[in-house]
Amino acid sequence: MIRLARVGARKQPYYRIVVIEKDRARNGRSIEVVGTYNPRTNPATVNLQHERIAYWRSKGAQLSSTLAKLIEKNPASAPAVPDPTAA
Repeated sequence: MIRLARVGARKQPYYRIVVIEKDRARNGRSIEVVGTYNPRTNPATVNLQHERIAYWRSKGAQLSSTLAKLIEKNPASAPAVPDPTAA
């Protein structure tokens, strides 16, 4: 499963986006950290490794509902393709 693990101080939430077995504790031993989320900045800062998330999804990992919303709001940026008509 790919979900959020809270790592911030009290009243200062900061989250790691982790790949972890579904039955483990929220902050238990994770397989891999694939991003971070900081809701305290304005706007909230989201750093995602989209290629690693896609890899784990292909292996059968499921997204938590909260993380699915974060990924929907922050899609992978498409590589810039130069416009052949612009000179």
